[in-house]
Amino acid sequence: MIEIGVFHNGASDLPAKQVDYDGGVVVNDGTLQQTHESAQRTIVNQVRQGILADQLGFDYWFQTEHHFQPEGAELSPNPLVSEAAIAARTKNIRLGQAANIVTWWHPVRIAEQAAMLDVISGGRLEFGIGRGYQPRENEVFGWAYGSTIQDQERNRAYYEEAYEVILKAWTEDSFSHHGEFLSLPPSYTKWNHKQTLAYFSEPGRGRDLEQVIKVGAPDMYSAGNPVQATTTKLLEFSVYPHPVQKPYPQMWEPLTSPRSVKWAAERGINGYFIVEPNSRLKQNIDRYYEAAEQAGWPDRLDRGQFKYGWDAEKRRGVVTCRYIHVVEKGLGDMDRAGRALELQWDYYGPFGFAAVLAEADEPFYDLDMKVTADLLRQKQVAIHGSKQYVIDSIMKIKEQCGYDDFMFHTWFELGGFAGEEIEAQMQYFAEEIMPVLHRECGGHPERQPAAVDLDVEVKSAAAT
Repeated sequence: MIEIGVFHNGASDLPAKQVDYDGGVVVNDGTLQQTHESAQRTIVNQVRQGILADQLGFDYWFQTEHHFQPEGAELSPNPLVSEAAIAARTKNIRLGQAANIVTWWHPVRIAEQAAMLDVISGGRLEFGIGRGYQPRENEVFGWAYGSTIQDQERNRAYYEEAYEVILKAWTEDSFSHHGEFLSLPPSYTKWNHKQTLAYFSEPGRGRDLEQVIKVGAPDMYSAGNPVQATTTKLLEFSVYPHPVQKPYPQMWEPLTSPRSVKWAAERGINGYFIVEPNSRLKQNIDRYYEAAEQAGWPDRLDRGQFKYGWDAEKRRGVVTCRYIHVVEKGLGDMDRAGRALELQWDYYGPFGFAAVLAEADEPFYDLDMKVTADLLRQKQVAIHGSKQYVIDSIMKIKEQCGYDDFMFHTWFELGGFAGEEIEAQMQYFAEEIMPVLHRECGGHPERQPAAVDLDVEVKSAAAT
């Protein structure tokens, strides 16, 4: 069995230009005003292409979360908002994130927004979480929570605490949390509200009054309304809505380090590997399954052991994602696609991502090395070429990594390409390549339509 998704990172459609700086760097060719206009087109294209992906029969649509980037490689400021728009126009495709960077969010706020997407989509949320790695983003958003990326251990500590809070918000009817970073509700929250007191004074609510409210006398030092002029304190609160999926949606995490692989596997979180050659991917799948086995096969639904690589029935395991660009019968452009890859990697490279391009038996590459389009194609991280080459390269991943069922994500969008060009790639892949992959991999799971209908018939007051 095989499932196929689309990954969208939000590269600019402005031309990719080589600039003579420090040996040559590829960037957006446009003024700041033009980058803002391009960003607007990118957001619209993400929604358009998410809807198209559903119509073409793709199983998953994943977006990233990235901000503040004039250089051109990526943009996706709020995947949950984009995917809510996609959800309203689709019935089948599952909506994921690789990932929501929870170290930039208050965990209760993102728990609410993600649960809203699950409700709106009829239970199609695949919730991705990540820690972030870019200081320009992390220090702008994360400082309020003390989650700077410039202190990895502090960032990880906040991340793990936020994860706990999100699960509580989704699974407990009323809860509190008192940890290293967050105290929810704060110990000083006054709440002498007669409606709340009346509600929890009734039997059968699921919580007794004394669990939710610590009733006290009026506060002689406090003026104002009765809710605040009191020593009555709030002990717990409820987060609405809960997700449709129970006990909560499947969670995902982009993974690179052995430590992150182990942490995700021990918590039943699916792994997302993006730009790794097959040998390193196989090594990391082995790590993930070894950790999952040692932890007793954790799973949100307690279904036990799952198939190696991917289990299509349980939607559990590990996905890989590769750049796809088909050059066939007038479709595609290898030269422009090569510049687009260098636009991406001239951005990623300085963060050290060249390391993951090494084979499993090689030492990590020099963190400062220039990553070229030729290297990415040689490693088949970028699968660029004819229809048959794309099919053979994708099947090679399945065979070399030992997947039982196969979960593969396509990365079509490239810097410097218009939305229409990307959509032509998606359509060609769906019509010419996807049926072959389905056949070669033993079929495709039956798609389950959403359990919600957002179609509304509007009648004017005059008509009634």
